[in-house]
Amino acid sequence: MDGRKVLLSIGNMGGESTAAWRQFLNDLDLRGLKRPEFVIVDGAPGLEAALSELWGDDLEIQRCTVHRHRNLLAHAPGHMHDELTEDCRDMIYADTAAEVHKRRKAFLRKWRLKCRAVADSLEEAGNKLFTFTRLPQSQWKPARTTNAIERLNEEFKRRIKTQTVLPSPETVPMLFWALMASGQIQMRKVDGWETLDQPLNEILDLAA
Repeated sequence: MDGRKVLLSIGNMGGESTAAWRQFLNDLDLRGLKRPEFVIVDGAPGLEAALSELWGDDLEIQRCTVHRHRNLLAHAPGHMHDELTEDCRDMIYADTAAEVHKRRKAFLRKWRLKCRAVADSLEEAGNKLFTFTRLPQSQWKPARTTNAIERLNEEFKRRIKTQTVLPSPETVPMLFWALMASGQIQMRKVDGWETLDQPLNEILDLAA
């Protein structure tokens, strides 16, 4: 209730298949986790499929905009990267949901002509790339990406960089958990946490 992030589970799953993610989610479900109101994912199809199986297709899912930006760059020649990055940021970081909608349409019109693969990649992500616009604007920054997890991963790597090899795969989650429990790795508060109790806004039709 005070906005602090909480690590609920960590484990070695051996892959990111739907079955692996379903096993991970089933454990959380059995431990009493209620159906989430908003889920941020990195775009892995196995995770999205497992979430839908457990909690239904109407679950509010946000695909990470940082991961999608990397995907867009992978579909464009190098000399277009700076222009593509600028257009992507203008769209994702617009001030209002209506402005995001407007710039998304403009992005698609432009890139269908300049590089069709880029436009196709954005369309593949669908409205799930813009679910964050249903939240109060104070929450948009943390809701757009999975950076909270990425930051934890980077901090963990930094703290074990002197150890070239860990004894076993099981050591990884144990060490990670120990660093969290001891306070050596800490999670920041959610930006806009004061508005977390507000319901999601009505769906804005973002289809181009």
